[in-house]
Amino acid sequence: MGPATVPRDRVDYLGSLGTSWKQQTLLNIVKLRYGDVPVFLEVSQVIAGYQLQTTVAAGVAAGNASASTVGPFVVGGTAGVGDTYTDRPTVIYSPLTGVDFLNQLMTPIPPTAVLFLLQSGYSAKLSMPMVLDSINGINNEARRGMRRAADPRFARLIEILNQLQLKGGVESRIDRPKQGGETSLIVFGPNPDPEIAALSDELRKILGLKRGLHEIRVRYGGYAGRDDEIDLMTRSMLQVMLELAATVQVPEAEVAEGRAAAGLVDSQPPGAAERPAVTILSGESAPKDACVSIEYRGRWYWVPDTDIQSKFTFGFVMLLFSISGTGAKSGAPVVTVPAQ
Repeated sequence: MGPATVPRDRVDYLGSLGTSWKQQTLLNIVKLRYGDVPVFLEVSQVIAGYQLQTTVAAGVAAGNASASTVGPFVVGGTAGVGDTYTDRPTVIYSPLTGVDFLNQLMTPIPPTAVLFLLQSGYSAKLSMPMVLDSINGINNEARRGMRRAADPRFARLIEILNQLQLKGGVESRIDRPKQGGETSLIVFGPNPDPEIAALSDELRKILGLKRGLHEIRVRYGGYAGRDDEIDLMTRSMLQVMLELAATVQVPEAEVAEGRAAAGLVDSQPPGAAERPAVTILSGESAPKDACVSIEYRGRWYWVPDTDIQSKFTFGFVMLLFSISGTGAKSGAPVVTVPAQ
């Protein structure tokens, strides 16, 4: 019985874990809009236990006498078959607290991870506005807390990086010397294509980099004013979630009453605001066509299944959770399953 359960169980548990992970993420984004505390439960172990027990019993009796009489010879018998099937899965949950909470949610995403995202094919238009607060002192838009407009140069930087990606004019490299820590580099190699060369020169000019510099160190932190490095102020996962929370369409009355923070509302007129990275709608009843949906405070919130850009970006946020943790995870509880 054991081997036959593997194909079924793996797919079923993957589907359930994936759905619950998306729901948990969406719920915490909505909670942040309402000033509520995000709470995460990690599924640290899943143990599927099965038991199949079969019993067969039989009995025969023969004779021609009882306690008082003698009669004809009689043969009698009994038979019985029984099956017992038990499915007893064990799911272990671990709350994200303490050091794990700090590493997973409040530690800025490492610049190395940002470069890996670009190198692995994620568009600069998707990844950079999501994970960066600034690059060499050029600010990205911020919606959380005190609203800040983006520096016009930031959008141009992202456009140039995206074009260089498409044309193969930019690469990432990680140097790991024998002594000292690793160094992240972004490389604009010599290229005979005049368009790529022009884009690279414009990027260096906007960032204040030395002309003709091909290998540029990438560091975390505020702008140091150097012409041979790129300084990235990256966001933590909590900041990423706060940015998305500001674009959740909540009832306008709840913002007016102070129940929810300022941001997009359900009565927002079309075209009044720039399209959010992830469209999160709300309504009084459960949606019929949603990629992920949750209920909070008696109201439903969801990402439409017909909005491919929102679904793709929401999936990217899930990926960021996987790469944002920089510390060691605490050990999961040890569970002993007796053999039967």
